[in-house]
Amino acid sequence: MDEKQHKRAIWAWTFYDWANSAFATTIMAAVLPVYYASVAGATLPGNLATVYWAYTTSISLLIAAVLSPILGAVADFTGGKKRFLTIFMLLGVAGTALLYFVRTGDWLMASIFFILGDVGFAGSLVFYDALLPHVARPDEIDQVSSRGYAIGYLGGGLLLAINLAMIMLAPPELTGLMTRLSFLSVALWWFVFSIPLLRIVQEPPRRIQAGELGVNPVRVSFQRLAHTFREITHFRDLFLFLVAFWFYNDGIGTIIKMATIYGAEIGIGQTTLIGTLLMVQFVGIPFAFLFGWLAKRIGTKTSIYISLLVYTGISIAGFFMSQEWHFWALGFAVATVQGGSQALSRSLFGRMVPRSKSAEFFGFFSVSEKFAGIAGPFVFGVVGQIVGHSRLSIISLIIFFVIGAALLTRVNEQEGIRAAEAEETSLIAASMPTQ
Repeated sequence: MDEKQHKRAIWAWTFYDWANSAFATTIMAAVLPVYYASVAGATLPGNLATVYWAYTTSISLLIAAVLSPILGAVADFTGGKKRFLTIFMLLGVAGTALLYFVRTGDWLMASIFFILGDVGFAGSLVFYDALLPHVARPDEIDQVSSRGYAIGYLGGGLLLAINLAMIMLAPPELTGLMTRLSFLSVALWWFVFSIPLLRIVQEPPRRIQAGELGVNPVRVSFQRLAHTFREITHFRDLFLFLVAFWFYNDGIGTIIKMATIYGAEIGIGQTTLIGTLLMVQFVGIPFAFLFGWLAKRIGTKTSIYISLLVYTGISIAGFFMSQEWHFWALGFAVATVQGGSQALSRSLFGRMVPRSKSAEFFGFFSVSEKFAGIAGPFVFGVVGQIVGHSRLSIISLIIFFVIGAALLTRVNEQEGIRAAEAEETSLIAASMPTQ
């Protein structure tokens, strides 16, 4: 691949962040949680709308966590990373579009359609992330990953701004319709802007090992998965990073998913809730690039430590939050670290995986990410249900950042890279690439 094609492939790859981030902003973070609490869950007593939303996100992530490594192994064996990305993207688009039909009291319908959309969103990211080591060269992987998050902030923020204008400028009798039309806009945006990746990024070559040719792909994939599961602990630093990531991403994911519905519970107005999330999208753009630059200057791990320190402060401050300007301030703080922490985690993991097994290993990465997403909202919901409010839920997240950072100190990045290169060398020696 010449330099022009290489740059074109990077551009097309990052554009999928632009495409799917509309789901992350409008559906996951801003509009749907508020609509769920105030419309779909309007008939529920007390704080049950918050609790049911937490359980809904946990269920969707559990489904994605179970499917991710299995389908990752199938994608590696069949050479179908882009094909599986397309299938999950279409599932997510369909689930998002169906949210248009949710009206007052339809909290169960909203939960089911969100689960479909979120499984599609999470599943597609397994194969999207798995393409990163094939699109970016080792010396640029931090910057390319950060660029994807920055482009995602811009795309998700632009559509969120359009949707907010539709909702907030509409007459009161049309607010519900405009909200439901915003769900349709996300589905269309996600579908259309996925096309560059599907057209331009090449499917990486597959490698078939001895004895696998002609064998049922599902059977081979389970065999590979079992082998990788047995061997993954031999990749000491990769395994340690997965555990560390599980802990600190638990806190990050819970803050992202529960921020607006937590704010609504404690009395923060809808304009502030959604306006803050819109601000986060645009403030996050330069900071995502900044973390790519920081990684080159002070190292990837050190940059992640900085982000975890900021998140710890956010959790503490969230316990005391009572006024609307507090929510704006904490939203700004989240914007400074959200994209950088996730982008650098993705690129650090990408350095330590064998390229021929990228989808399979990113399936395990996704499992770690999803189980973090399951535990965080679930604990958030349980604590909130027990005590009757969610302030103790937000401060309990500190332990995840502390444990995650402590485990990350034990990860030797260079040893992890060497282990991945040795595995890739042995895979090449034992197989031949095929399209």
